[in-house]
Amino acid sequence: MSADLVLFRNAAILDGTHDHALEGHDVLVEGGTIREVSDRPLTASSARVIDLAGRTLMPGLIDCHVHVIATIPDLGANADLPDSLVALRTARIMHGMLMRGFTTVRDLGGADHGLVMAVKEGLIAGPRLVICGKALSQTGGHTDYRGRYHARDVSHYGTKLGAMGRVCDGVDAVRRVAREEIKAGADFIKIMANGGVSSPTDPIAFLGYSVEEMRAIVEEASNAQTYVAAHLYTDQAIRRAVECGVISVEHGNLVRPETARLIRDKGAYVVPTNVTFDALAREGASLGLPPASVAKIEDVREAGLSALETLHAAGVMMAYGTDLLGEMHRHQSEEFVIRGRCLPAIEVIRSATINAAKVVRLEGKAGLVAPGAFADLIVVDGDPLADLSLLTGQGRHMPAIMIDGRFVKDDLAA
Repeated sequence: MSADLVLFRNAAILDGTHDHALEGHDVLVEGGTIREVSDRPLTASSARVIDLAGRTLMPGLIDCHVHVIATIPDLGANADLPDSLVALRTARIMHGMLMRGFTTVRDLGGADHGLVMAVKEGLIAGPRLVICGKALSQTGGHTDYRGRYHARDVSHYGTKLGAMGRVCDGVDAVRRVAREEIKAGADFIKIMANGGVSSPTDPIAFLGYSVEEMRAIVEEASNAQTYVAAHLYTDQAIRRAVECGVISVEHGNLVRPETARLIRDKGAYVVPTNVTFDALAREGASLGLPPASVAKIEDVREAGLSALETLHAAGVMMAYGTDLLGEMHRHQSEEFVIRGRCLPAIEVIRSATINAAKVVRLEGKAGLVAPGAFADLIVVDGDPLADLSLLTGQGRHMPAIMIDGRFVKDDLAA
């Protein structure tokens, strides 16, 4: 029996490429790749054979909006923590994500290329990491955590691992910072184009960056063959950003039908993050979220669910996102159940599989069970289409989790 050759038999494959699971399939994994998928019995004399009758085989899940360096909810304080402490806490956060079945995550502000390398080298047991580096914010924007009474220099944010973003103003400065982030290993660029919950001086309706600044950042990303994601809540801010060329709308809680259709027509998409608002409302204050931030939660929380319906009706592609902070990362999988209240279960599944793969630019490699794809797989007891809560519970319904052809959890023998 070869350690790197695994044959899954009698699997019900669920990856969103069909409206239902494909029953009775065999899947052969060799090394870090899916070699073959068939509705007929496969043979491999040296493989470990695993019978999955009654279980569902899914691709590893993809979360398109995380902050792996957000070790506490007070993001201003997090930015001042020692880099060594943030790195070690981040390793624990990422391991928790992997053990919930997330084998790829897209970081929306903070993670650097060193963390990407640490995962690739096996120093951190965590999901594949797609990064934007530091998010870009204007003075007083969503990653300016100085508050009203401090005018201290913020250039250190660019080098602090615990800082989610960096502050830059003016067309020339935003071009330079975008180029610096791309040079440092960013896979895409993130901007703060609207007010936010966790920052002290920007109400939700606050518009971040001028049109000229946004267009300059979009041009720099395009020149580097990549795209811009933007932190956005209000309909006005969403429309403005999409018209400037932003492709990835993060949150989108207050979107209206006309703007949803604009997103669709521009070929953009949305990454809702409803679970973070539920978690912040319940636990944020007790975990250290500043009072000014707590007061802003309800401005966007309730609207998030109706936004799901608005976007679905307009035919907008949505990807899975969570945006959790600190101890609240444990709620990562609950977004499945929240979305399931408003959307068909198969659309919720797609948001974390084939749709998410498009967002992280790993189409054909991640988010599906097919020959040539990464051997990133999870085994689920039961049918998630019938019960999305099977994807929650810190992986308790997942007897096996595989990344790159290696089991990181294997309770199948039991």
